[in-house]
Amino acid sequence: MTDAHAARNPIVWVHGDCLSPHSPALAAYPQVPALFVWDDALLAEWRISLKRIVYIYECLLELPVAIRRGDVAAELLHFAAEHTADAVITVESPSPRFRAIRDAVAGTLAVQTMPVPPLVNYNGRLDLRRFSRYWQVSQPYAMGQPPLLDERHAPRGQRSFRQE
Repeated sequence: MTDAHAARNPIVWVHGDCLSPHSPALAAYPQVPALFVWDDALLAEWRISLKRIVYIYECLLELPVAIRRGDVAAELLHFAAEHTADAVITVESPSPRFRAIRDAVAGTLAVQTMPVPPLVNYNGRLDLRRFSRYWQVSQPYAMGQPPLLDERHAPRGQRSFRQE
């Protein structure tokens, strides 16, 4: 099952690729129970730093979500059962791990994956493991504008006054 258009009682799955209070899933379903799951396997495999974990946690505190940890698919199904949900609503992600979790849940419940407006319109290869590597490549394309501090790309009238 992969379509939740006929869902009468869905839940929202918030994952690490869309921790925004403006998430399309949260915006479309503001009164629906939402869940974020700390993925134990991912945390161990990627050796995510405590600083990053605290940052994610602080983002989660701004969202209307329940927070759990463990096997993401199992926790989603358990949360759905607790709320007698018939579907899971989430937003898309380029992550292969996301696809595997989504497919595991879709074996039991309908899953609707909503599109997310891209931060960057870029068709090249991006390293998603580290934000600094991602940002180094994508900054010139972010939100359709050149970097604010890189004057090489600024229009002539917007350059600072310095001798060249």
